[in-house]
Amino acid sequence: MESGPAIFAGLVFALFGAGLLVWTTARVRHGRPVAHGVSPVASATAAAVAAVIALALGTWCLTQV
Repeated sequence: MESGPAIFAGLVFALFGAGLLVWTTARVRHGRPVAHGVSPVASATAAAVAAVIALALGTWCLTQV
């Protein structure tokens, strides 16, 4: 019974992390800012770190099933 919420949370984290990583990569490749009013390097780094953390959490949730 507890595997349902773990699968849902794992998929949400994984989809969010993958989407954020793809979006950040696309913004950086086109030379556009990731966040307005912030250093381009700092905002791209923070977004990439958040994406990797979300992917890691999703992986962890899915391995706990």
